[in-house]
Amino acid sequence: MLRFYCDVLGCTVERRKNAIGLLQLRAGRSLIDLVPADSQLGKAGGAPPGKEGRNLDHFCLRIEPFDETSIRQHLDANGVQAGELASRYGSEGEGPSIYISDPEGNVVELKGPSRG
Repeated sequence: MLRFYCDVLGCTVERRKNAIGLLQLRAGRSLIDLVPADSQLGKAGGAPPGKEGRNLDHFCLRIEPFDETSIRQHLDANGVQAGELASRYGSEGEGPSIYISDPEGNVVELKGPSRG
């Protein structure tokens, strides 16, 4: 997971709280918290999500510049399969979007700027 989020998506490690099982990654102005299911924090949440039960549909990362060809080349070089480009509505309005999955099956939306 750490390799995926840092090497593939460009996040950086912001903070580790090993005693409770928390790894915080910087993604632009946002943080992504990775919590192992068998850690103190993870156990407090119950069973890990799976195909039969998810606690999240997906989350979105804003990408700029959004160059579909470059994004696909980078993902492909890292063995990450990308979904089709689609125009989807987000917090800034309608814009280009590609869905990918992290190594544990969490869906990540890579979103470009609004088109208007």
